[in-house]
Amino acid sequence: MRKVTLYIAASLDGYIAHSDRKIDWLSILNIEGEDYGYTAFYESIDAMVLGSNTYEVGLSFDEWPYPEKKSFVFTQRQLKSDRENVVFVSDTVKQALANIEAQGFENIWLVGGGALINSFLQHSLIDEYIISTIPIILGSGIHLFPPPSPEEKLELINSKQYPSGLLQAHYRRKVKV
Repeated sequence: MRKVTLYIAASLDGYIAHSDRKIDWLSILNIEGEDYGYTAFYESIDAMVLGSNTYEVGLSFDEWPYPEKKSFVFTQRQLKSDRENVVFVSDTVKQALANIEAQGFENIWLVGGGALINSFLQHSLIDEYIISTIPIILGSGIHLFPPPSPEEKLELINSKQYPSGLLQAHYRRKVKV
């Protein structure tokens, strides 16, 4: 059974990046020996889905941050990659997710960005949310949940507080009855 998890960091005021897509503010979390559960989460997923702007942010790093995982990049642009594990997708999120599942991928990480998150929300396709709230107020930028977002009821699975001030909450979408 397929599971889509949104695993993401956001500022206290709900932004995932500056308006220029920079995420340099996340460096306040760089503490030697602390990965905030990232390694265990990364090992638990089969594939990831991300928007083209998030993909381009990943390309700006010294190394591609997801070398061992299949990455499905949602875009309407003509992008190219020399990586065999990067696939560009222009289907609707429902159709693309059905195709991804048909390829045998079950645990899928919704990396971002805001517009793609909103598309998944519009169709109730996010099963779990792992949101790391960073102790910083950015004041503006790219919204985690850009309006208009549909209402989605969640239930808390667990939460964890870290010495850096990061608060990580893990939610599950409540099944509609």
